[in-house]
Amino acid sequence: MNRFGLRIAVPRGVMLTPTLDALDRVGIDTSEVRANDRKLLFEDAGIVTMRPSDVATYVESGAADVGVTGKDVLMEQHTRDVVELADLGYGPCRMVLASIAGDPDPAEVALRRLGVMRVATKYVAIATRYLEATGRQAEIVEVKGSVELAPLTGMVDAIVDLTATGTTLRENGLVVREEIATSTARLIANPAAHRLKAAAVDELREAVLAG
Repeated sequence: MNRFGLRIAVPRGVMLTPTLDALDRVGIDTSEVRANDRKLLFEDAGIVTMRPSDVATYVESGAADVGVTGKDVLMEQHTRDVVELADLGYGPCRMVLASIAGDPDPAEVALRRLGVMRVATKYVAIATRYLEATGRQAEIVEVKGSVELAPLTGMVDAIVDLTATGTTLRENGLVVREEIATSTARLIANPAAHRLKAAAVDELREAVLAG
């Protein structure tokens, strides 16, 4: 176990390396994690790795004391009982409403004509709340894979998705119509661990922010 005595949920994918870098800076040896991309549980380091979307689930359940995941995950899984401790600053990206470049803006048309537009997304909760809050009627279509394909095939009018550079959207002939939110990596904690292991959780938080 690491010097903090905490089990830490670490996201694989684009946030893995900066998260491991941050943990190295506070004295947690992550060399075994870096050397093995198939193993998931690293008892000596007190690290468990998983998809970013699963981090809040493991932390809420107490399977991990703390974890790192994107703000987009916390927004989508807003009913998860976790404590958001800090904005770690890395992994910036935007949640956007996008549609086919050159076509009329379907969101503007839907609002003006009081029509219903079809929107594909992996982020059903975020898209639903945003469109309702901005007065648009929309039919939400949940897509698990490449959401950019949905408007290109005529299945939907627009998409709600996460983008870092916008390159994938541009390469698929899509343009950002509206920015819904920005997201960066967040340090979160299990509520019970936050109370019962407060000293260790606070020490880790302060060390990571100072690193």
